[in-house]
Amino acid sequence: MGIDDIVNQGKEFLDQNKDKIDDVLKSEQAEGISDNVLDAAADFVKKVAPDSIDQHVDGVRDSVDKAIGNE
Repeated sequence: MGIDDIVNQGKEFLDQNKDKIDDVLKSEQAEGISDNVLDAAADFVKKVAPDSIDQHVDGVRDSVDKAIGNE
């Protein structure tokens, strides 16, 4: 089994379970988990990057948050 086979199996899985995956990504549980992960990632970037990009980090964090969860 090569890498192409694994990629194709992954694509087939996504195609067959698209509705279920969408439901999970829009769930309350996904909202809570994503908020925690995104907050931690944004805080880390703000600590290591110059303060001048904090606003951009917050914007990216908010954009990603809108795509995951139900809020």
